[in-house]
Amino acid sequence: QVQLVESGGGLVQAGGSLRLSCAVSGRTFSSAAMGWFRQAPGKEREFVAAISRLGSITYYADSVKGRFTISRDNAKSTVHLQMNSLKPEDTALYYCAVDRARSVGASTSPNDYDSWGQGTQVTVSS
Repeated sequence: QVQLVESGGGLVQAGGSLRLSCAVSGRTFSSAAMGWFRQAPGKEREFVAAISRLGSITYYADSVKGRFTISRDNAKSTVHLQMNSLKPEDTALYYCAVDRARSVGASTSPNDYDSWGQGTQVTVSS
């Protein structure tokens, strides 16, 4: 059973930065693609960023491109999301997820991810 635990969320002013982390238990981390998604109140869960199993391929939503950076440390079974130049519209509950079926690349669809964390809240004040 894979378990994911997110951390690093909080309250920040617009223009500020946060670094989210997701620790993954289990021995499948280095063979799995990872993704970050977010969900704001009253909205559907949306894709934020994804990274291939070796970290060589990354994908970003247009809304975060140039501001957010996804990375992973396979030795520590951890994936990070560095968020800079935060905007109030980035306010949401952020989830990390693992796609153990994908050997190449990474998916932007939440339907392709088989395990999810509980989420960490990010609130950006104006």
